Amino acid sequence: MEVINGELLKPAGEEKLGIKVTESNGVVDKEIIKTRYGNENLSSSAHFSPSSNSNVNQDDPAGDTTKPEDIIAVTPKINGYRQTIQPDFHLPKPEAPPGLSPSPPSQPYENGDAVARSKSLSESFTAVDMPSIGKFIKERSNSLSERISKRFSSLKFDDGDDDYMNNKVKSFDSGVTEFKISGLKVVVMLKSNDEEEQIKGRVSFFSRSNCRDCTAVRSFFREIGLKFVEINIDVYRQREKELIERTGSSQVPQIFFNDKLFGGLVALNSLRNSGGFEERLKEMLGKKCSGDAPAPPVYGFDDHEEESTDDMIGIVKVLRQRLPIQDRLMKMKIVKNCFAGREMVEVLIHHFDCGRKKAVEIGKQVARKHFIHHVFGENDFEDGNHYYRFLEHEPFIPKCYNFRGSTNDSEPKPAVVVGQRLNKIMSAILESYASDDRRHVDYAGISKSEEFRRYVNLVQDLHRVDLLKLSQDEKLAFFLNLHNAMIIHAVIRVGCPEGAIERRSFSSNFQYIVGGSSFSLNTITNGILRSNRRSPYSLVKPFGTGDKRLEVALPKVNPLIHFGLCIGTRSSPTVRFFTSQGIEAELRCAAREFFQRSGMEVDLEKRTVYLTRIIKWFSGDFGQEKEILRCIINYLDATKAGLLTHLLGDGGPVNIVYQDYDWSINS
Repeated sequence: MEVINGELLKPAGEEKLGIKVTESNGVVDKEIIKTRYGNENLSSSAHFSPSSNSNVNQDDPAGDTTKPEDIIAVTPKINGYRQTIQPDFHLPKPEAPPGLSPSPPSQPYENGDAVARSKSLSESFTAVDMPSIGKFIKERSNSLSERISKRFSSLKFDDGDDDYMNNKVKSFDSGVTEFKISGLKVVVMLKSNDEEEQIKGRVSFFSRSNCRDCTAVRSFFREIGLKFVEINIDVYRQREKELIERTGSSQVPQIFFNDKLFGGLVALNSLRNSGGFEERLKEMLGKKCSGDAPAPPVYGFDDHEEESTDDMIGIVKVLRQRLPIQDRLMKMKIVKNCFAGREMVEVLIHHFDCGRKKAVEIGKQVARKHFIHHVFGENDFEDGNHYYRFLEHEPFIPKCYNFRGSTNDSEPKPAVVVGQRLNKIMSAILESYASDDRRHVDYAGISKSEEFRRYVNLVQDLHRVDLLKLSQDEKLAFFLNLHNAMIIHAVIRVGCPEGAIERRSFSSNFQYIVGGSSFSLNTITNGILRSNRRSPYSLVKPFGTGDKRLEVALPKVNPLIHFGLCIGTRSSPTVRFFTSQGIEAELRCAAREFFQRSGMEVDLEKRTVYLTRIIKWFSGDFGQEKEILRCIINYLDATKAGLLTHLLGDGGPVNIVYQDYDWSINS
């Protein structure tokens, strides 16, 4: 005899008994299974006497009253492998092997009586049903699920064990509960029950871009962690009418708790200082928001604005249909998608029944509105074998990210108006998706926002604006704002390259159509704002002789522009937008902020001044090094200004070291 895993094994050739049990209407039937090791099962009918150790009586099947606990399951071995014969499902399950989840000691019947686990014929031997691999994995999975459920239950309902909660719960103040379970990490976001019960309504407030009072309200709500809906009437311009209807004026900020007007910053500060803000908030937001409250802005819906149709659009449509547009060979170059001036004159004469002189004048008007351009920029429009192409056929069009399949054929808005709208909408974006100091920008959040979607629609108005009507200050603010807005758009669309070499192609390839011409980040910085000067490490100027864009370039360089131009890196100035009325003061403020932050450091012992590398790159705009140091004293705080003044005044040598530039993105 040999015992393995609690089972009695007999020598080869001997028989082993097992019992198959079925039940019908309370009568237990049993079948003896005779197994010879190495052979197939042979079965025959059998019964047991009421006694747990009775012999098998094959002559009296009706007299059997064997109890369930007297039954055992025996595992035969066939072809060298142990096979499991499952007991009837009415019987309790056997205990699991050590290390697995144990079964309950007893299971109740429907009437409440407990059924004990089946006992073996001998106290010395126990037959165990060994689980298969699949059963093992399933039981482990069930055990793990049960442990997770218990842990969730303990977190939700257990209030008594403070030490346990202190050890297991992390970052409770931030509303995140974190715990670990044997290789599995679960993070649960817990909501405040008080907030769910008390704050059921909605806080809304009307605002404008670049409004100090609105900034104060926004900062206070963020500081206390209160969710709010901001309705910027510079972005959602049609909501200004709603504001006037609700409050009687267009003054902002105006705060609403559900549909009730709370007031502006003065009312907020008064209630806040009295200590009754939280109580008033709970009182007014204790119920769900009604339909009379200000509606949150909806993504994808534009304000309905009446666009005036250009008076030349009828003529342009005829020309687009009638002109023979094809590729031609000119000056040893293949010029694509062009037509001759005489061909356009003939179409105008034939279709509009006018003289040749009148047709030429119409052609000049079409060209001045930037519907067509000379292929080499030699003239506006002339009769004869001069070749022109439509704006949408220009070779730079594929690189222009404000072109969406067709040009804007509406009557061009004044450039100063488009620039003001650009300033307001981009300022609203920064107020919502940038840090308070503007050093970090949430580009992912911007890309999904309604404000940015409206900005992408707005820049299509730049296609045919008249830039020549801008004054010098308007032009300076317009192109500074356009550059900084394009940087945000470029980072979202193509990413931010890290390194000076990659940055050169980035600055040249990302372009907009503005006033009928292409403007890249490079041409705006060096061609317009720097009066057509070469960029660092470049041998050519942005605009060649005869380039129409030279008419827009500023006549002289203001070196402070370098502290207002953000290029999306950590070492560049912070992103900001300017107004034409206060552009000089705003540039001085930008320079002061840049030098006070990290653009300049003084080491008195080493007699060394550490300057931003931007000054080295554009040294031609700043002058000699000593002149630069004297100039930047006006933009330093008292401490740095005193140290630098001491170095420059004692007659000793002053070393200038340029700081390393951090090209990583300012996100």
